[in-house]
Amino acid sequence: MPLPETNNSLMARLLPPNLVSLFAQALKSYQLSNATFRVLCSLNPSSLSSPPPDSISPQPPHTPLKELLVLDSSFNPPTLAHLRMALSALTDHSRSSNDSSYKSRVLLLLAINNADKAPKPAVFPQRLAMMYIFAQDLLQSTSQIAESKKECEGVDIAVTTEPYFHAKSSAIAESDFYRGTGSADPIEQVYLTGFDTLIRIFNPKYYPSDAMTRVLDPFFAHSRLRVTMRPDAEWGRASEQIAYLEKLRRGELVRVGGRTEWVDRIEMVEGRKDGEEVVSSTKVREAVLRQDWDALKKLVSERVTTWIREEGLYTQADG
Repeated sequence: MPLPETNNSLMARLLPPNLVSLFAQALKSYQLSNATFRVLCSLNPSSLSSPPPDSISPQPPHTPLKELLVLDSSFNPPTLAHLRMALSALTDHSRSSNDSSYKSRVLLLLAINNADKAPKPAVFPQRLAMMYIFAQDLLQSTSQIAESKKECEGVDIAVTTEPYFHAKSSAIAESDFYRGTGSADPIEQVYLTGFDTLIRIFNPKYYPSDAMTRVLDPFFAHSRLRVTMRPDAEWGRASEQIAYLEKLRRGELVRVGGRTEWVDRIEMVEGRKDGEEVVSSTKVREAVLRQDWDALKKLVSERVTTWIREEGLYTQADG
């Protein structure tokens, strides 16, 4: 059954032509470089009311940044859970700033460790195209909830070959893209993560003997974690997840090779509320396989839904 014309028209009006090809070219250029991090393109609020460009391009910040909100994910595909995490962070950080000129900036980061090997189930240029749509959805949502002049300055879409948080953070900090903002102080990076990621970061099996402090000291020196709780059967109730953080504070982090003071760089925030849909990329792909479009619309935005259907993504089982 063909999609409603209104959805198709809206998609065509807002997106550059041949978006997947544009990202494929940008990705190939990146792969030929020795860079460990590169911003491929940027979107700002004004782009929502302008004709779509014929190309994609990065746009460095115009004003000094105090912090950068980093959403690091496989985006396979970007979901409403990703959108809630980003919107929550933008709203809370705008409210907490006493600077009336404060503007947030979001970095959507995709790791492509094996860029020469075909990823499944959606190839990297397709994921980057969905990240572009997600960035537009985020800017549109932000414009509706922004307080006074506090708004999202822009959303950057970037790739990295670094697999670990601490290495990604260093690559971003060293990038000329953000160092050229004119600020004398280093930009603080705030990583938007789920509780499962917090568990992995402090799992000693990922670090050689006595290496956790050597690896994570530089990370926590200029980065923080904003952890969205995931109350479910696998990770426990919200109270149990908060208790885990307090356990780290009471000495558990030192026992596994870390530092107690790192806990002060971690913010725990509420995730899915009771009765809200459980959202995951796996559930998205399962819904597409069943052709359950009503279920899909509860998991991803309307425009991401349209893109998935138009591009025929996730029509085969993972494997």
